[in-house]
Parts: sequence; structure tokens; C-alpha cells
Amino acid sequence: MKNRLILFFFVLTLQAWAQDQKPLVVFEENAFDFGAVAEEDGPVSHEFVFKNTGALPLVISDVKASCGCTTPSWTREPVQPGDSGRVIAEYDPRNRPGSFSKTISVTTNAEPALTVLHIKGSVEPKPKTPEDDYPTQMGSLRTVYRSFNMGKITTKEPVTKSFAVYNDSDSSIIFSSRTVAPGHIQIEAVPQELLPQQKGTLKITYDATAGKNLGFSSDHITLFTNEAEDSVKAFSVMATVEEYFAPMTQDELNRAPRLTFDSKKHDFGNIREDAIVKTDFIFTNTGKSLLHIRETKANCGCTVSKPAKDTLEPGESSKLTVTFNTKGRQGKQQKTVTVFSNDPTAPTQQINITAVVNASESEER
Repeated sequence: MKNRLILFFFVLTLQAWAQDQKPLVVFEENAFDFGAVAEEDGPVSHEFVFKNTGALPLVISDVKASCGCTTPSWTREPVQPGDSGRVIAEYDPRNRPGSFSKTISVTTNAEPALTVLHIKGSVEPKPKTPEDDYPTQMGSLRTVYRSFNMGKITTKEPVTKSFAVYNDSDSSIIFSSRTVAPGHIQIEAVPQELLPQQKGTLKITYDATAGKNLGFSSDHITLFTNEAEDSVKAFSVMATVEEYFAPMTQDELNRAPRLTFDSKKHDFGNIREDAIVKTDFIFTNTGKSLLHIRETKANCGCTVSKPAKDTLEPGESSKLTVTFNTKGRQGKQQKTVTVFSNDPTAPTQQINITAVVNASESEER
């Protein structure tokens, strides 16, 4: 029993001695609060100082931040017993308004092997300039974009949306009543005379009831001002037009047409760049009244579709032929054709084709 006690105390002593021979890392602080940080002042940094209180050199093997907005650096050379080292945490507040709380994980050969440091603060956003709010400049006129997106609209009635503009000059901008635009688009500048450093709007009215094609479209419009230079302003107006269906009772829906495809996907597999391939999509009117195919649109000029019939009786089927011209294309391809019909439950449907286009034989030689 006496020998066992001696052995036990010997092991404890050996363990204590072994621990004393390790490097020991002690940080002066494990957390830092930057407080309020001004975004326009750029990155902020803080030094976390530590001391090696052990008996062997201390080496930092890795430092990882919890996000890319925090960039750490640290003492790279071994820190001798009794000496100090640093871990520097840098936080970039650019485009990150509001509160932040991040961690920096420090891995060493010391005891403890892992130390987690914390930083926090609150970013005060920089004041926005006209260049920030209206990044697109056309003469003295600034806008957000060079195109105006009307979004999804229906054929029920004309839709008007306003888009902000700004006069970034010391002279008034007067909009001419003359505009160049397709008949279904009307433009009005409010106010017509935009004073220096004044905000205004361009009101765009899009009339999809005027026989405009269904689906996505982009139209060009031109405005004119009194500016000595760059008085002609060219924009585009984008919209996705869908057919309007008045609210229907359940009985009316039950008697409505239904557009149903046997399949909405086709994979051509591996094909040559100089190939022209075709496939047929079979569709059926599974409803109880006449089905009308209003329009078909491909998402690029390389696909062409044409329905064999655009009016189907209940229970009648037809086919839609899609042609894919691979000229000038290589690699994985994915194309879509949108089909518009008078099916009130699904008036807009998409079919998809895919392929892997390999180099032509002439290119391989």
C-alpha cells in the first residue's frame, strides 16, 4: 500500500512537471467593443496582446475569423517564455451597416490549445450622395438604371409606375414634350422643369391592352431635354405581360380549357456544334371548352417553336416542334420555350430542352 501511494504521488508530480514545461498562453483580454464605427472611415482594428507564461516557446499555428469581413494577423515567430505576442483583428465596415459580433479562433501549441476572441460594435452608415442613389448619369440627369422595369403586368388595364430622376447640375433641366416610344408606352416628366439638385420622376404608362405580345419584352424610348450636351436620353422599358382572367366561380373553372403536356422536358444528350436537332412536345386540351394557344416564345434565337394547331377542342391533342440550332454554342445548354394559352389555371407554362454541345469535327481536326 505504501509503494502504491508513493507511485501515485510520483505520477501527480510528473504530470505537474510536464504541464510546467508547456507554453501557457494568457491574453490580457478576450473581448473588445469597437463601439460606434463610421462606415466612411474604413476598416478598424484592435490588438489582442497575450503573454507566454509557460516554460517553452509558444507558436500560433492558425487564426480563423468567423466571417470574411474580419481579417486577422498575428505574431508569426515563436514567442519565448515570458515574452508577449499579438493577434490583430481588423473589421471592414464597408456596406455593413448595423450591429456586428464576430469571433476569432486562435490555435496554438500552448495550454489552452484554442482561445476564442470576440469583437463587436455598430456600424453607422455613411451619408448617401446623389451618385450613390442615382448611379447612372446621362448628361446632367441621373437615374438608378438606364432601363425601367415595369415588372409583371396583365392585359386588364394600363399600368403606371414612377421612376426617380435627379438633376445633378447648377442649371434647370426642361423635358421636351416630344418623346419617341411605341404606341403602348406613354412618358410624363414630373415636374417638366427639374430645378438644380432637385429630385423628380418619370411616369411611365404601359398599356398591355393595346395588343402587346405576351411574355417578356423590352422597348426603346427616347426623351429630349434643353441641355446643351447630351440632350437626347435613350432608355429601355421592360415588362412581362400576362393575360388577365376575371375572377371565376368553381363551376366556370370546371368548364374552362386546360393545357396539359405529356412531358415538359427533353434532353438531346451529346451533340455536335454544327447540328440542328428537333423534338416534339405533345399537348392536350384536358378541359371542357376550346383551348387557344396565344403565343410561344423561346428564351433565345437558337430555339424555334411552332404549334401544329393553336385551337383545340376538348380532348384534342397536338404537338409543338422545338428546333435547336447549336451553331456557335459549346458546353452544357439549357433553353426554355414559354407557352401562353387561355387556360385560366395555368396561362403561362414552360417547356425545357437541354444538351451538351461538343466541338464540331472541323474544330477537332
